[in-house]
Amino acid sequence: MISMRQLFLKHQAQTSDFPLMIEVEKAEGVYMYGVNGERYLDLISGIGVSNVGHRHPRVLKAIHEQLDKYMHLMVYGEFVQAPQAKLAEALTATLPARLNNVYFLNSGTEAVEGALKLAKRYTGRTELISCRNAYHGSTQGALSVNGSESFKNAFRPLLPDVRHIRYNNLPDLQDITTRTAAVIVEVVQGEAGVRVPENNYLTHLRARCSEVGALLILDEIQSGFGRTGTFWAFEQFGIEPDILLCAKGMGGGMPIGAFIAPQEIMAAFKTDPILGHCTTFGGHPVSCAASLATLQAILEENLLDSVKAKAELFKKLLVHPRIKEIRNCGLMMAAEFESFEVLKAVIDKAILNGVLTDWFLFCDNSMRIAPPLTITEDQIREACEIILRSIEETVGSQGPS
Repeated sequence: MISMRQLFLKHQAQTSDFPLMIEVEKAEGVYMYGVNGERYLDLISGIGVSNVGHRHPRVLKAIHEQLDKYMHLMVYGEFVQAPQAKLAEALTATLPARLNNVYFLNSGTEAVEGALKLAKRYTGRTELISCRNAYHGSTQGALSVNGSESFKNAFRPLLPDVRHIRYNNLPDLQDITTRTAAVIVEVVQGEAGVRVPENNYLTHLRARCSEVGALLILDEIQSGFGRTGTFWAFEQFGIEPDILLCAKGMGGGMPIGAFIAPQEIMAAFKTDPILGHCTTFGGHPVSCAASLATLQAILEENLLDSVKAKAELFKKLLVHPRIKEIRNCGLMMAAEFESFEVLKAVIDKAILNGVLTDWFLFCDNSMRIAPPLTITEDQIREACEIILRSIEETVGSQGPS
């Protein structure tokens, strides 16, 4: 009888020659369980998705209740659907008053695509600016504003009139001009290995965009929905975007994304041409119901209140000669090792020992730590003990790797 692993390798498209090949039978809270009874403490939350943990009871309840009413009815934006309207209201209640209009989609990369189109349509300009080592998704437009040439070269030609500046580099802000439709930037750079704004970078970026009439698009696809200790990471830096992007942790495990803008900007999609942006499944009612439950769980269960203390506990416990630095913004964390080879050995051993972690696309010597916000102090201690033991069992405390 053919196994699931064989079916996976034979019929499912692969994205690398070395998939993790973990077969999961069930997930609950911060744990995933294999078919043979293996238990894995999930320190990456499905890459920033399971902010409220796997199968949160409130999310499951909302999904079941919506399934009993209806699923897909009509392409986005035509019918009045309560899950969409209620979620849009709840989202805008977390934001500055100006950000009052939500366009729902299926994923983060779709949110990027919609926001880039909106910026060009609203401003009448064509130039797009993003940062080096940025990650914004893998569709053609999103890939165009990614900041790593190694991920882009095989797929050219991409969007024209895209240029890149250095994150946290103030002189580069002069490259933003009256030709620029929008600057898209991660509030905290994720795949670059958790790089946090320095020297009031975002304040200066906001001022430059306002000066030249360029829209500022803030990508909170990884950092939003409580990951950094505030509901939105930009709250910590005293600025407001013109367009905000979210996805990942937004759905409690269901696929959903959105871009949010002032109504007068979003209105550019209504005419010349009509239906300036379309989606069939965006704002799926089941995903919207799950997202509203996720938002409510984060706020009503006070999950934001403990993020800082939990991050500090990770930093206190993860002390080892092989760990060179820990960077973080809340529970969006990177533990830097001397090389990819050292880190990969540790990650592989940690998985065998029961902790799932990962590295970053553009910083492959740093370990990704982004657990569900629901993780307890005891579970943090368990995870850190396993990571430290895995370091000792693979590369030891010192010497060449």
